[in-house]
Amino acid sequence: MNKNLLLFSFLFTCFITHSFAQLQTSKGPLFKDYGPVYPVPDASFRMDKATDMKAVFDVSRKLKDSSRVNPSIETAARYMNLHLQNEYKKEHLKVAMVIHGSAVKDMLSSEFYNKEFGVDNPNTELIQALLDEGVELVLCGQSSAYHGVNLEKSIPGVQMALSAMTALVHLQNEGYRLIHFK
Repeated sequence: MNKNLLLFSFLFTCFITHSFAQLQTSKGPLFKDYGPVYPVPDASFRMDKATDMKAVFDVSRKLKDSSRVNPSIETAARYMNLHLQNEYKKEHLKVAMVIHGSAVKDMLSSEFYNKEFGVDNPNTELIQALLDEGVELVLCGQSSAYHGVNLEKSIPGVQMALSAMTALVHLQNEGYRLIHFK
């Protein structure tokens, strides 16, 4: 009985270890601290890697836990990392993010974020990294006005549009494809 239990425990441990090994993510090459990517060795949907991949991310929600990075913002880093890990060239990746709703508060500088939430903005480093890599971050002017956010209070480099609707239509007219997660 003990041998069977020992064998079962050993096999179960091997199975669990193997399963977790299969779920290993990697970051980079562009964003070393953000945008974890799962490998997909059996991906059969192929695309022309010389085609421009223009994506605009629609971000509208702020996390209730103000001390954590907003995963909706991190999605842009994941998008870029996963394509670069799979042999796309950076020059073919054009990324923008339109931020509205309560998510506009995630664009506050740490000074103003700290005044409102009692902690430094955990998104600052990620946002700066995205800006440094050419990602356009566009605030909705309507949501910003409603939530008391302006460019003076925001992380430098973030842009302000008349509205999220205006920015989304404009970017889609320029060939960007909308990516929206609920």
